[in-house]
Amino acid sequence: MGEWSQFRPGDRAPNDGEYMEVGEDAFHMGVNNPKIVKLNKGDRFPATSNHNRKWKRMFRG
Repeated sequence: MGEWSQFRPGDRAPNDGEYMEVGEDAFHMGVNNPKIVKLNKGDRFPATSNHNRKWKRMFRG
């Protein structure tokens, strides 16, 4: 099984990294000024700007 790609506030981070707030239709419309947090493995995700948003890991290549 693969790991989840989107996380809710209160979930634990599966890996160290930076996570960005995304909206429900983030593929079509981005979030203006999304929150970005840096978390270590096991840290809990903070609250989002509204209840429809989730956290997604940012990959920098």
